[in-house]
Amino acid sequence: MSGLSPGRLALLLLAIAPLLYYLVAVFAALRFFLRQRARKLPDFTPPASILKPVRGVDFASYENFRSFCVLDYPEYEILFCVNEMSDPAVPVIQRLQREFPGRRIEIFSSAPRIGSNRKVNNLALLTKNARHEVLVQSDGDVRVGREYLREVVAPFADPGVGAVSCFYRGVAEKNFWAELEAIGAASDFFAGALVANLPGGVTFALGASVATTKPWLAKIGGYEALADWLADDYEIGNRIHKAGGKALLSREAVWTMYPAQTFRGFWEHQVRWARTVRVVRPASFLGLIFTHGLPLAILGMVAAPADWLRAALLGSYLGLRLLMAYVVGVWGVRDEVLARKLWLVPVRDAIHFAVWLAGFTSNLVKWGGIEFEIREGRMTERASSRKSTGG
Repeated sequence: MSGLSPGRLALLLLAIAPLLYYLVAVFAALRFFLRQRARKLPDFTPPASILKPVRGVDFASYENFRSFCVLDYPEYEILFCVNEMSDPAVPVIQRLQREFPGRRIEIFSSAPRIGSNRKVNNLALLTKNARHEVLVQSDGDVRVGREYLREVVAPFADPGVGAVSCFYRGVAEKNFWAELEAIGAASDFFAGALVANLPGGVTFALGASVATTKPWLAKIGGYEALADWLADDYEIGNRIHKAGGKALLSREAVWTMYPAQTFRGFWEHQVRWARTVRVVRPASFLGLIFTHGLPLAILGMVAAPADWLRAALLGSYLGLRLLMAYVVGVWGVRDEVLARKLWLVPVRDAIHFAVWLAGFTSNLVKWGGIEFEIREGRMTERASSRKSTGG
């Protein structure tokens, strides 16, 4: 080792960085989940409004929507919003209205356009019609357990808590790209959130499910202030944090759906996420280089002066990476897709490095079939996209 050139030594040290990150992530996951599972929640169950902006249906929409109707919670309402009443989700919601006549389940549509983010436009309309102070938003493809509402609302017994968001487990159709996307969230994305949580709390929210209150939302300008932002989930948590509120991660994970898709659909979704992270947290996105264990292990193997060191680098990457994926995603979040397909993690890592590089190449993203340009976190629909969709 002493005879190595400075360049080779630097590559070897760079190859070790992700291994250290994996160990930190394992520690963060053990610390978070052991503490949370041992904690007793306060008995705090104020009336709550569940806000669900939806667009279209997927392979499990009825089961997903229904899971919100059978929660173990004293008083709550469910408010759906679609872009137009011809949306395929409307008959599914109407079926639930007939099935649960004692539950307030309402459908709203045609939200006033206050910005480029249609989801946030819908959330703003739902908030105006919500009867209760506690607001719990969730995506249309989310499924929850019976204790979900108790878990995400109870932390608001502390008036300093401003946002509570959830990890999410994958429910994937039998499709390689759907499974790979689920594996990425459970084995990598959540590890980053848990590491960020180590200093004493996160400064953002995870988007599948975010709970807040009307007073905290008012402090950050309401959903109206987020209507041009692509990363509205990140922004709501970050702005509440900057306003002096605590942003917490819940021990209660929800489920999110991963429908069958093509490589192109997978690629566009992953690149959209990567570019979103880059525009809202550029320094953090650049720092992700130190979490890419596979390409850095390969560089380290090229620089290594001996076969035993090359084998050690590759073995350490595989062992620690799979350990992190298991502890975070399988033991912590309890993701069943990752539990079945743990061996695909290195494959996902190879593809994700290309996704990370693509995140630097443009400020254009595709969302809902429309192309947007992102500048300083704000999204603007491109004129060519409006023409192609008849807008």
